[in-house]
Amino acid sequence: MTARPTVVDQNQRRRRGTGLIALDPEAACPGFTLYAPLTGGGEVYLVDLRGEAVHTWHLPYRPGRHARILGNGNLAYNGVLPGQDALFPMWHKYRGGVMLEATPDGTVVREHRDPLQHHDAHHLDDGRILYTGLEPLRGAEAAGVLGGVAGSEAAGGTVWADTIREVAPDGSELWSWRAADHLDRAEYALHPDYAREHWPLINSVAPLADGNILASLRSVSAVVVIGRDTGEILWRTDPGTVSQQHHPTELADGNVLVFDNGAFRPGHDVPYSRVIEIGRPGGNVVWEYHDPARESFFAPFMGSAQRLPNGNTLVTDSPAGRLFEVTQQGYVCWEFIVPQFGGYEESEVRRLFPAEPNAVFRAYRYAAEELPWLGARP
Repeated sequence: MTARPTVVDQNQRRRRGTGLIALDPEAACPGFTLYAPLTGGGEVYLVDLRGEAVHTWHLPYRPGRHARILGNGNLAYNGVLPGQDALFPMWHKYRGGVMLEATPDGTVVREHRDPLQHHDAHHLDDGRILYTGLEPLRGAEAAGVLGGVAGSEAAGGTVWADTIREVAPDGSELWSWRAADHLDRAEYALHPDYAREHWPLINSVAPLADGNILASLRSVSAVVVIGRDTGEILWRTDPGTVSQQHHPTELADGNVLVFDNGAFRPGHDVPYSRVIEIGRPGGNVVWEYHDPARESFFAPFMGSAQRLPNGNTLVTDSPAGRLFEVTQQGYVCWEFIVPQFGGYEESEVRRLFPAEPNAVFRAYRYAAEELPWLGARP
């Protein structure tokens, strides 16, 4: 019997429509939005407010999370280093390994490699890179990490612990930090439903204006400030403020903008995501966006938020490939659905995520003056 051809697209995200969904040109912040589809082969897209691609890069590695425009107009890109073994089941999902800078025409002018790099690499305009990595804890050191699902360590009873490194343009190390040296095991215990393969899962790292380091510790639900001089924790969010969060960024007044995923949020039986601004040092939430139908905006993993020059906020609903902009009043004035879908290359990841997503890790908005090489546009 001949199989009946598929009439209805079984990918519900694609079925709902892609590209530009909504635009209020009077309210939206002018500029161009940058994103890199996670299942792509190394393509990075720059789209205008109408969702039209105005520039595309084709880089030699699939995204190791995201790309960003530097002050000199070049592209900072984190790619996946080919040919690496999986340290644990989720490793291929969020590892990187290649941190490069490319010109607008795609010429790679600088590249740094570290096979243990994952999630975030913050490229600075002077060529330095601040990034997250891993190191193995075994024996008593691994047993000292508290929380998580018993027996869920990586091979050999290993707990892979986070490190942060800063390297010079030539790759030489300038500064480093070890979670194992500076995090109190009781205060930074893994959530009880998390695997013990990775602690504390730092998914974002960036320098603050004062030179200290802002970091997001996902699996212990904490945003922290790390003292550059001592490595000690100078500030952290109060327990319960954020849940499995991503991408804290410092605002001009010193407050911190955070994509708060909301998985395992204490006291809530229905999960939802939100974007919050946290006052510092007080730690109180001074601004919040969530969808009026809270349950309709929930990203269980990944996500980002960028405060724009006009006071709006660009939000990346990463798993859904949904980029949208909200005003301070919570009015959605721009929405775009990433139209590039595909499957993950690695069989280990495809088993965990068998669908063909249009996911992106982060998106960024840039003003025309930040892209002089783009030329005049209508």
